[in-house]
Amino acid sequence: MEEITYKGDFEIENIPSLKDKALRINLNKDIYGTFAEIGAGQETVRQFFRAGGASGTIAKAMSAYDKHFSDAIYGIEDDKRYVTEARLRKMLIHEVSLMEQRIPRDDNPNKIFFSYANTVATIDFAKKYKGHGWVGIKFQVEPEGEYNEIVLHIRFKENDARLQQETLGKLGTNLIYGAFYKYNQPRKLLRYLYDHLDKDQLEIDTINFSGPVFNDVDNRLMSLQLVKNGMTDAVMFAPDGNNVLPARVLYKKNILALRGSFRPVTKVNMDMYEKSYEMFIKENKVEKDNTQVIFEITLSNLRAEGEIDEQDFMDRARLLCSLGQTVLISNFQEYYKLVEYFSQYTKSRMGLTMGVSNLVDIFDEKYYRHLSGGILEAFGKLFYKDLRVYLYPMQNDDGSLTTSENLKVHPRMKELYKFFKYNGKVVDITDYDASNLSVFSRKVLKKISEGDNDWEEMLPEGVAKLIKEKSLFGCESEEVIHK
Repeated sequence: MEEITYKGDFEIENIPSLKDKALRINLNKDIYGTFAEIGAGQETVRQFFRAGGASGTIAKAMSAYDKHFSDAIYGIEDDKRYVTEARLRKMLIHEVSLMEQRIPRDDNPNKIFFSYANTVATIDFAKKYKGHGWVGIKFQVEPEGEYNEIVLHIRFKENDARLQQETLGKLGTNLIYGAFYKYNQPRKLLRYLYDHLDKDQLEIDTINFSGPVFNDVDNRLMSLQLVKNGMTDAVMFAPDGNNVLPARVLYKKNILALRGSFRPVTKVNMDMYEKSYEMFIKENKVEKDNTQVIFEITLSNLRAEGEIDEQDFMDRARLLCSLGQTVLISNFQEYYKLVEYFSQYTKSRMGLTMGVSNLVDIFDEKYYRHLSGGILEAFGKLFYKDLRVYLYPMQNDDGSLTTSENLKVHPRMKELYKFFKYNGKVVDITDYDASNLSVFSRKVLKKISEGDNDWEEMLPEGVAKLIKEKSLFGCESEEVIHK
C-alpha cells in the first residue's frame, strides 16, 4: 500500500537511529573490532552492547583510566599528556596490532577488523574548562586489506559531564557507522557525524582522513567543509596540507595574522608580511622563537556568487602552502572575532597586518549593529587585548600615500580613531617596497585571463611557475603556453 502524501509535504531525510546503526554493524558477521575509551566512560561501546548482538562485533572493550595502566599499555608521551593526537594514534595502532595477533585469520578468513578509540577530558568541576578530546577509528573494508584512518578533534559545548559523555557516545557510533557504510562519500560522512546531535553540543575543529579508500580525499577541502557546515568557526592547515589542531599551533604564542583573499598571493602580500614581521619580533613581550604567523582567509572571501568555489580555494591553498605558510580558514567576518578566537589560546602580544581599506572598514559602525554595545563593544574586544595593528600604506591615484597619519574615517569615529592611534595601537609600516604599491590581486587575475605575460613579475618567486604548472586560476598549463 502506498504511503499517503500531500502536495505541501516537506521531504524529511530518514536518519537511522543510533540503535539501528549499532545493530546493523553488530549483525554483520564480518565486522569485528575493539573499543578503547579513556576519560568519559565507555559511552560508545555502550551503544553497541545495548543494541543487541554485540558478541558478533566486540572483541574487547576497555578503559585504561589509571595513568600507570595507560602508560604500561600504550607507552609514555614525550609531553606526559594523555588527551593528545599522539596518544590516540598509539591506541589505534596498539589495538589493531593485538587484533591481528590474537584473532587467527585461518579461522576467520572473512573478518574485517577495526579499532575505535577516544581519549577525552570532560568538563571540570569548576566548569572553567569545557573539555575536549581526540576520537578515531582504524579500519579495513576487506579481509586482510590495508587499514584506513579517520581521526578528529572535538570540543564540548555542554556544561554537564554526563551530557558530554552521552554526546561522545553518539558521535562515536556515527563515526563507526560512517567509516564502514559512508567511506565512499566522505563529505556526507562528515555531515552524518552530527546525526542525533546539535552543533551547540559539540564542535569538530580538526579531521584527517588517510588510507587507500581516502586516496582522493584532500584534507584541506575536508577542513573547509567543517567551516562551511557550521561544525566549527575556524580550521587550520599546515604547509604539508594536513589539518592541524589550532590549539596546538597557537597555545601561548605571539601571533601575527595577515588577512586577505590571496587570489593569488602577490608580492605586496609577502612584503606586508615580511615588513610587519620584522617590526613585530622587535616589540617588547614578543619572542621570535615563540611567534606564529597565520595567513587567514575568511569564508566570505571564498564565496563566488553565493557559493564557495572549492577549486578556487584549493588554488589559493596550494600557493600559500608552497610558500611555507600556516593557513586559517575562518567564519569571522569582523576582526574582533578573530582576535577573540586567538585569545582562547594565548594571552601573549598579538599583531594584525592590514591595508588602509581594511582599517577604514574596522571603523565603520554598520558592521557592529548586532552588538548591544555597538562599535565600542567591538573595540573593547579588539583593542583591549595586547594587540597592535601594522598598517601598510595605500597609493592614491595622484601618487600620494595614505597612512595612519592622514587616513580618513567617518567624522563620528574621528576621535575614537585618534585615541587608538596615539596610544600606539596602530603603527605604520614605513620600510616597504614602493614598487609593490601598484600590485593588486584583481589586476593579476585580469592579466592571467587576458593572456598577458607581465603578471608573473607581480608574484613571489616560484608562484608564477606553480600557477602555470598546475593551471591555477584559469591559467593554461606551462606545456600549452610553450606550444
